[in-house]
Amino acid sequence: MAMAGLYRRALPSPPAIEFASPEGKQLFTEALGEGTMEGFFKLISYYQTQSEPAYCGLATLAVILNALAIDPGRTWKGPWRWFDDTMLDCCEPLSKIKAEGITFGKVACLAYCNGAKVEAFRTNESSIDDFRRHVISCASSEDCHVISSYHRGVFKQTGSGHFSPIGGYHARKDLVLILDVARFKYPPHWVPLALLWEAMDTIDKATGHPRGHEGWSKVAKYLTEDVPHRLKMNDVKDVENLLSLVFKSAPVDLKEFIKWVAEVRRQDVAGVSSSEEEKEEVLKQIKETEIFEHINRWLGSEISVCQGYKQTLPEIAANVCCQGAQLLAGQLSSLDETCCKETNVVLVQAGGVSPMTLVSGKITTNGVEQGIDMLVPSSQTEPRNILCDFDRSNCKGMHPSTADVLTVILLALPQHTWSGIKEEKLLTQLNRCVSIENIPSLLQQEVLHLRRQLHFLMIDLHEPSASG
Repeated sequence: MAMAGLYRRALPSPPAIEFASPEGKQLFTEALGEGTMEGFFKLISYYQTQSEPAYCGLATLAVILNALAIDPGRTWKGPWRWFDDTMLDCCEPLSKIKAEGITFGKVACLAYCNGAKVEAFRTNESSIDDFRRHVISCASSEDCHVISSYHRGVFKQTGSGHFSPIGGYHARKDLVLILDVARFKYPPHWVPLALLWEAMDTIDKATGHPRGHEGWSKVAKYLTEDVPHRLKMNDVKDVENLLSLVFKSAPVDLKEFIKWVAEVRRQDVAGVSSSEEEKEEVLKQIKETEIFEHINRWLGSEISVCQGYKQTLPEIAANVCCQGAQLLAGQLSSLDETCCKETNVVLVQAGGVSPMTLVSGKITTNGVEQGIDMLVPSSQTEPRNILCDFDRSNCKGMHPSTADVLTVILLALPQHTWSGIKEEKLLTQLNRCVSIENIPSLLQQEVLHLRRQLHFLMIDLHEPSASG
């Protein structure tokens, strides 16, 4: 009896040549003799199938990290330390990757966070000859591997964006071996390098942008491109004014970015994390910086202002109804036995009249229930900014706190960020505050780590990437 569902796909050939076919075996033998299959043996030793349809980037990276013999510094199952695609969640929640895939920049960021030395190349900032040189170099070495992010459609395959490792190179025919991590769909196969380059150099037609332009890359763009522009366009007078300019108008994703940075620093990831004593020392060093003092003071005042926005509309409406009940009863003091319920808030507008808010509710006063409607002028209030979502008490218990993370973010921004400041005295003061030359080495490593992450996230703004 036939089973419902899909079992593999027929590999479109041409352009691909199946690795296990007679022609594929011959290509392997020839490439092996040419010395451009050296990286293959490490990769094939740790080759795995992605565990979720959208985990191609994570599975590819797990293969690479294991092939490089990098110790993850944490257990996989039982006592064993091992990279698996389900462990690579420090740059993006797995639930989000499962639903949406992962971008090229975040895969590069993940590789770096987990101890690999990473070089990322954009197709629009390099050439096919550069790409070929990198492929040949890594194919001729056991300690260097290439991850390719490409669109399957160029190879006449089903699906769209995809990640896989490059397992080798055939020089005379200019072919690359793709070790497809979606082994349930297509087997490993040889393809022309020029066609792979074309598949890498693609744009997401649904958005008109290179794939992966959303997410943390939006935050990275704001911090590294928009902030310098804002500083040039505004007359900033002091550090507190500058902090308001940078953070109060930031994208709402910055809130999640801050939480993500904080979470990542709690995890034990090889090559990034450190002992609890070192973590505490880093936090201590952050609090000793001059810029932290400014941020902590400014953040405290901003969050206290935000407390005024924490009442919900039903609570406000109930208060208004209670005031109405007091007025109807001829009393100005509070009524101990007044109960407001079934409160409703509706925005109304009559022709030619300014907008009004209609507050309706049922009031029970001394056992007597009556309905009440009140018209109150609609007021324009300053929209809540991302800082309003941080409770001050929670911030104090955070490890690290919001102030800690904002400090590291400012220290991680490149020096040219502040070049647009017109006030010479402020520019001198800020350059002194955010200079990393004289900060302790532990904190300096933390800052450089985040600076590197921002660099990889910016790749998503320009480079085609894949989702699975």
